[in-house]
Amino acid sequence: MAKSVASAAVETVTNQAMTYASPYLRYFLCYGEIVQDFTNQRNALKLKKQRVDTRVDEAKRQIEIIYDDVEDWLRSAEKELKETQNLRDEIDRFKCFKWCPKWGWRYSLSKKLAEKTPIISKLLETSNFAQVGYRRPLQGLEFITSTDFMDSESSKSAFNQIMEAINAKGVNMIGLHGMPGVGKTTLAIEVGKHTREQKFFDKVVMFTMSQNPNIRTIQDKVAEMFGLNFHTNTEQGRAEELFRSMQSVNKILVIVDDLWEEFKMERIGIPFGDKHNGCKILLTTRRQQVCTKMNCREIQLGIQSEDEAWVLFRDQAGLDDDCSSLNEVAKEVAGECKGLPLAVVTVAKALKGESLDGWKVANQSFKDSTHLYDEEVLGGVLEPLKLSYDYLKKGINQMTANHIQMCFLLCSLFPEDEEIRIEILIICGIGVGLFPNVYSIEDKRKKIVEALKKLQKSGLLLESDYTERITMHDVVRDFAQWLTSTGENRFMVKDKLKEWPDMVDFECYTAIALWNCSNNIKKFPDKVKFSKLKTLFLQGESKGDGLLVVSNTLFEEMKALQVLYLKFVSFSLKGFHSLPNLKALWCEVCELENFSSSLSNMRNIEILALVGTEIDELSEELVKLSTLKYLRLCFVGEIKIPPKLVSRLASLQELHVTSKNNINLLELNSLSRLTALSLYLSTNQFSQEDFVFPKLQRYDIVVGGYNISFQEALTIRRLRIENFSFSLSAFKNLFCNVGKLKLNNISGLKNIVPSIGKKVLNELTSLELDSCDDMEFLIDITRDQGSTVAFSNLVKLNIGRMVSLKELCYGLSPSYCAMASFTRLKVVTIESCPKLKTIFSPCVAQNMLCIEEIYIRYYDGVEQVIGFAQEEEITKNDSCLYCCPKLRILVIHYCKSLKYVCENTSTQELQSLESVRIIGCPQLMQIFKMEQNENEQDILVPQNYCWPKLKTLRRAECPIFSCFIVQAPLLEDLFLCNVRIIWKTDVPVLNEDCIVVGNHEKLFQVQGGYSFSKIKELRLRDLFEMRIIWNDFAQVLTLENLTTLELTNCKKLIYVFSPTMARSLSHLVNLSINCCEEIERIILANDQISSSSSSNAGLHPINFPNLTKITVTNCRNLKSLFPFGSVLVLPKLECFKVKRNSKLEQVFELEDESKVIAEEEMKFDKLEKLSLK
Repeated sequence: MAKSVASAAVETVTNQAMTYASPYLRYFLCYGEIVQDFTNQRNALKLKKQRVDTRVDEAKRQIEIIYDDVEDWLRSAEKELKETQNLRDEIDRFKCFKWCPKWGWRYSLSKKLAEKTPIISKLLETSNFAQVGYRRPLQGLEFITSTDFMDSESSKSAFNQIMEAINAKGVNMIGLHGMPGVGKTTLAIEVGKHTREQKFFDKVVMFTMSQNPNIRTIQDKVAEMFGLNFHTNTEQGRAEELFRSMQSVNKILVIVDDLWEEFKMERIGIPFGDKHNGCKILLTTRRQQVCTKMNCREIQLGIQSEDEAWVLFRDQAGLDDDCSSLNEVAKEVAGECKGLPLAVVTVAKALKGESLDGWKVANQSFKDSTHLYDEEVLGGVLEPLKLSYDYLKKGINQMTANHIQMCFLLCSLFPEDEEIRIEILIICGIGVGLFPNVYSIEDKRKKIVEALKKLQKSGLLLESDYTERITMHDVVRDFAQWLTSTGENRFMVKDKLKEWPDMVDFECYTAIALWNCSNNIKKFPDKVKFSKLKTLFLQGESKGDGLLVVSNTLFEEMKALQVLYLKFVSFSLKGFHSLPNLKALWCEVCELENFSSSLSNMRNIEILALVGTEIDELSEELVKLSTLKYLRLCFVGEIKIPPKLVSRLASLQELHVTSKNNINLLELNSLSRLTALSLYLSTNQFSQEDFVFPKLQRYDIVVGGYNISFQEALTIRRLRIENFSFSLSAFKNLFCNVGKLKLNNISGLKNIVPSIGKKVLNELTSLELDSCDDMEFLIDITRDQGSTVAFSNLVKLNIGRMVSLKELCYGLSPSYCAMASFTRLKVVTIESCPKLKTIFSPCVAQNMLCIEEIYIRYYDGVEQVIGFAQEEEITKNDSCLYCCPKLRILVIHYCKSLKYVCENTSTQELQSLESVRIIGCPQLMQIFKMEQNENEQDILVPQNYCWPKLKTLRRAECPIFSCFIVQAPLLEDLFLCNVRIIWKTDVPVLNEDCIVVGNHEKLFQVQGGYSFSKIKELRLRDLFEMRIIWNDFAQVLTLENLTTLELTNCKKLIYVFSPTMARSLSHLVNLSINCCEEIERIILANDQISSSSSSNAGLHPINFPNLTKITVTNCRNLKSLFPFGSVLVLPKLECFKVKRNSKLEQVFELEDESKVIAEEEMKFDKLEKLSLK
């Protein structure tokens, strides 16, 4: 009993001793316990890690993203297991010394184990993960797998516009439109990939709408992208859930592909605009009106260039880049696709692997149009076009849809690549009976023009450079001809016909177009039976060896013919008695026999046009055409019209006489149905003082002009009056709705308003005034303050050689600034008006919020463009003017008295400026007159302008123009010349990169890197204080777009480029340096720059791959041009002129002979002109 008590007491004492003793004692006495505890914990960690690894592997197979804390735990566990493996090995080794322990080793190991065990225990405590990962929201397969994008100029331009719109504030919907197959979807995918890779958005989602969108399917796809599980089943409920889910994401790009009509995105559940400012929508559509209806920033995607299309075609067809015979044929086939990417890819893939003979067969089939029946070649192209064609019927009645489709088919009658005249289409459409429910020609014209616009906005027709024409892409034309190859409306189109075609079934065609027929065509028939033919276009060759002569009987068997268009043809009207349905006859540059005697054969004709056509005479027989509604006469000489003939054409609705004529103007008042008039008149035809033009809906009238062209597709109201000394009262009905007005040398006219009228000219969009010597004001309201509104829709104003003009608006008081005149004015051009001191007074200027372009030239009298014309207008409390916020282009040339552009205007205006060109203004001091001292004397201070859109800046021959500072990150073209004001004080330090426009020792103030990289042309002349162009060449400044550099008479300039800058000049074409006396080197040597900036100088050789012309003259201190060790090749150099450089020792200087390889030599394979003097 005593022993057990004693033993217990010893154990208790020992334990307490162990507890309170130093931990070092425990490492000796409790080694076994420490080892066991460590081993148990380590084994538990190893097993736990295996289980977590298994769960992680399973999660990854389920495409889950592993939580960061799980990844961190696994890394920590792996690290501890790896580090403690050595301790485990030491434990095993220590067992070997069981009967003779090494106490030092035992103590050390025990200590290490005791320190590691709590770390392992902590890992075990934090290892109970409820989940190791989470489902990754889908990224969109199209952004992962797509590799179809190929750059072209059109796609680059559209891409840049889209990115600009994405970054623009206030733009939440962007519309990309273009014809079917042009690559809209591919470009949209590329935008999605780019924005996702650059992390512009937190989420990028794309879905396709198509003609009949399935809203639930689209909702499911978008929800997958956001990891959303719907809890409701209705379409509206799901939309609300999706709406709330998307609102929780900061920045989103939604790409809506193939949208066919206006659609409310809220139906799907997509928030944007005020509901979510961070959500941007990019939609693609082949119908431009969709973009318009949805208030998009509209961007058009055009077709590829010929070279771009060939690169894509060659790639898709698997052709090598060589000059083989196969490639020559393939290039012709690629050309038939006319730059439409879908056609390029489809045709290339269809012909991939074909032999040379196969390619030749395909090429010939394109020329013969038999490719239209090859499903493999064009099947993939026709399908999307057919969708667009069928969609024309949606939402309108059947008859209207059929007539719109017929307008489309009529366009296919014209030759390949033809710019189709809209007037011919209108005449043809009226002739074949389109839109029969409207009766006047005016209304039919509007319907047909509306149909053509609809076709344009659907991508089936294209705009032309000329407003009176349209075009049809060749692939779309092929599609239209495929449609008309069968069915009720069968068309035949032939070009450059040398032999009459052998046709088995003559009677199946309703429209035939034979273009550029040889004047010696073989087998041309005397008579052809086309019983269903309604439209015939027949054109001879345009060569000077005569016309295509056709028989009098050719048309006799065309009983159904309604429209006949003839050009370069000689024929007779005798056979026309058998054409009872003929409605429209257009003859252009033809010879027409028996015209007067055969007019009775065309009693049902409604449209008659004789353009450059020879006839025997214009007789009173024309009156027999009682149904005639449209008459166009344009002869080479003067048209002799019998007296009282015009007044008896009672049904006439449109009259176009655009040659010299003898029309009695009073006869026009007898034409009660007249709505459109084109007329050339001499001043002698205004002898009747009581004549007044009737009210007209459209007109193009020229009085007293010479060499005047008329717009054929008459869609305007234009009036041009020249050399006129009569009263303008004859035109008073036209002044009420005239759209374009030109007055040249009009006598006695003091002003426009009120002389012409007080409330007229408000539909005027363009006004041109020239040499009206008596005119003092455009508007004079001295007697009618406040009630006059004029020029409220004027867009373009052109004034020239007005020697008496003093002001645009006279009589405005300082308090009257609400006049509605000039509120839509966009373009102003003024030349040679010596008495006009100030162009726009503040009252007028503050209304010009839409002005975009100002051109002022050869104008000695002007002192300021915008300011105060009269002393009494100036007051002490004038606030800064706010005007011209949209001004893009400012051009001022040779204005000797101009001092300022704007008086008292904020320098923060003009944020939209893209081009500033000021040349030859010797009195110009500043753009804005801003500060005066207490004696009201001008103070010249450096003005700071921020013009974020500026691309062109040219200032020359302005010797007293003050220095100013401009921030222009997009600048492409800079020209400075003859700046004599020296700015000696320091330029203010700015946070942004800027240009000092003046005679300062430093031109470009570079604060950051990669600045001014968009500059293409740089011309500096007579800047005699400039020492360096760039303030710090250590900056990473690149000039990869610079093509032209001209430096002239910059006498203190010491160098042009640092080696780093020189390496970026991959596009430099022209380098010219003249009369720069102090320059020793063009490119600094490595030993002339600091170590920090030269550290990378020798890594890459300097190369000028596109440099074509080098001119260096009169640089008396120049020692060398280029360092030979750096400049290796000038492969495109054609002209090399180095003259009158007295100290020039070496053109190519060896900087370090030890680094130059002996065999290395300069090559000038394309050098044509070399001059060294």
